[in-house]
Amino acid sequence: MTIRALHVASELYPLLKTGGLADVVGALPPALIELGADVRVLLPGFPAVLAGLSDLQPVARIGERFGASNVMLERGTLAANGLVVYVIRAQSLYDRGGNPYLDAEHVPYGDNAQRFAMLGWTAAQLAQQLDPAWAPQIVHAHDWHAGLAPAYLKAAERERGKPSARTVFTIHNLAYQGIFPAHQFGQLGLPSDFFHM
Repeated sequence: MTIRALHVASELYPLLKTGGLADVVGALPPALIELGADVRVLLPGFPAVLAGLSDLQPVARIGERFGASNVMLERGTLAANGLVVYVIRAQSLYDRGGNPYLDAEHVPYGDNAQRFAMLGWTAAQLAQQLDPAWAPQIVHAHDWHAGLAPAYLKAAERERGKPSARTVFTIHNLAYQGIFPAHQFGQLGLPSDFFHM
């Protein structure tokens, strides 16, 4: 039996790199594939990511979510090694120049909570067959950007009454935690009782 795993991250070398996270996400999936696993990656549709993937094909129409409209899930391949990469195309959330996390004044974008909630939520949807042709057994979330993926999976498990995938959460740099004001919790679409330690 082949293990199906989805790596969820904000960066992937050589498409987009601001630090070591991109190196790990660029190296770990191909290493697991060499060991026989069926591994894919989910990324936000940042301009550098979209430009670096070949053969982008639509997978699912998500519609409106987290303040973005016309959101699509697409699938392409990384030319360097043939890695299958899912990408969330949400222009109002991800189509911004420069740093993927900070504006021109080096201040975090005010909607980062929603931008990266979209990433975690989409990962949970993939684990529930958003792509009719493939669903992961394991969702590996990397750093705070993907940190809500296990929460969305837990909420879906509660709603459906059955688990859809196991989760792994790796912190690559504890200095960056993705902390947001409490009033933004209501915009994440999670059950209210999830707002606790």
